[in-house]
Amino acid sequence: MRRSIRFLGLLLILGGVACLAWAVVVWRWEDPFTSLYTAYEQRELSDGLESRIEGWRDLGAATTPIADARRYRQGVERGEAIGRIVVPRLDLRMVFVYGTDNNSLKRGPGLDQRTFFPGQGRLVYIAGHRTTYAAPFSHIDNLRRGDKITLEMPYGTFTYEVTRSTIVPSTALSVLRSRDREEVALQACHPRFFASHRWITYGRLVRSESLTTADSEAAPG
Repeated sequence: MRRSIRFLGLLLILGGVACLAWAVVVWRWEDPFTSLYTAYEQRELSDGLESRIEGWRDLGAATTPIADARRYRQGVERGEAIGRIVVPRLDLRMVFVYGTDNNSLKRGPGLDQRTFFPGQGRLVYIAGHRTTYAAPFSHIDNLRRGDKITLEMPYGTFTYEVTRSTIVPSTALSVLRSRDREEVALQACHPRFFASHRWITYGRLVRSESLTTADSEAAPG
């Protein structure tokens, strides 16, 4: 009996240590189990995005960024790959999808369907997990003013410069309203492991480049 009790105690201790180790890993980096799923989905998404890029190039010369973005948006469905997001400060380069529902965000960062595509001159709002499913925005609070956020779309590349960050309640839908200028907003839950608030980092458009014409221009302001 005593041997059984000692064995059970040892199992409980080992279980506690394992749980603590898992919590530290998730806190410092990300949940390794859900990240495996996202890694697989990212490979699938990348292949689909490359096909979209080739298809877009086959359409011919670009028109205007607004027209290109509108035309491209009409051809995508929720959960599909639409572009790549690159944030050097976060060591982030991932395919992002159309939609912020639960299934879409398991695949990667997602663009809120109530907002706009890069090039449309309005708010581009992208949400991402902070502790699970590759945790793309795990360290969003490390972003600083002047850091670059780049969105690579089949019809062009759009570079934004971080201007500010804010924390709002999770019920604040006013953050989805555009302010009549193009800016990107990255959103993650705050604090980590909780969903009571949202951390949002904003960036203004500073450069756009057409993939079909190779013409570059700096954004005004």
